[in-house]
Amino acid sequence: MAPGRRVERVAALIRREISELLISGIRDERVHQGLVSITNVEVSGDLQHCKIFVSVLADNDGRNEVMDGLQAASGYLRGELGRRLQMRRAPEVVFHLDLGLEKGTNVLHLLGELEREREVKGSPSSGSNEPESPNFND
Repeated sequence: MAPGRRVERVAALIRREISELLISGIRDERVHQGLVSITNVEVSGDLQHCKIFVSVLADNDGRNEVMDGLQAASGYLRGELGRRLQMRRAPEVVFHLDLGLEKGTNVLHLLGELEREREVKGSPSSGSNEPESPNFND
């Protein structure tokens, strides 16, 4: 198996195991203060480091609490990954907050507001976007 393919496979396995551990393995209440979704997992080529990108649906304080809880649980998660995936040396786990979903939601909200404003102001007449053609009959 090619080295790049092996890293991708390990990343997918880590994503699956961490997802299960988020649901049933972590007892830290801080982690359960918001809805946590894993958006991406990056594993280094030597399989020694793992970045887990998460999206957290919570207010700013809740999001910070969740991230603190995840960082505090990283040692436990590393041990569980090593045991579950039967790895000689489990990768060091670091969590990163992914704001992509939140930014996308904000953009969709702004677009919705613009659409409502247009509806309130009334739509322009159908011919107003076209340049007026000269009337030579006058």
